[in-house]
Amino acid sequence: MANRTNFGEPTMGAYRLKEMHDAQFPGGVVVDPTPITAGQEAVVFYNGLLAESGAQEVYLHCGFGRDDRWHAIQDTRMAKTGYGFVKAVTMPDTHTQFNFCFHDNAMNWDNNSGKDWSFQVHNGTMNGH
Repeated sequence: MANRTNFGEPTMGAYRLKEMHDAQFPGGVVVDPTPITAGQEAVVFYNGLLAESGAQEVYLHCGFGRDDRWHAIQDTRMAKTGYGFVKAVTMPDTHTQFNFCFHDNAMNWDNNSGKDWSFQVHNGTMNGH
């Protein structure tokens, strides 16, 4: 059974992308579904500064753990859609923090004014342990 998302659809359909785009989240960043569950897939949608500047390629630079000590760092190209850039990421199987920022193919960065973006990854239990 597919997990439902905050945007009401279990798939990556155009309707879901449009909803993410139209939500106009700060910085043009949406992570869905939230809260993020360990071992599950989360979709990162980006339509921020780099996209607004006409970037043809955008890369998701992400890792897990504390703000100042990321591990399992990935640098992956996002798919360009008519609404913005999108990338699905599978979360680790443990409670952690998902940290990310973006860059284009010319190495221009969008790091949320130096703060990056961070989301807690929960282990699926109500008490967080």
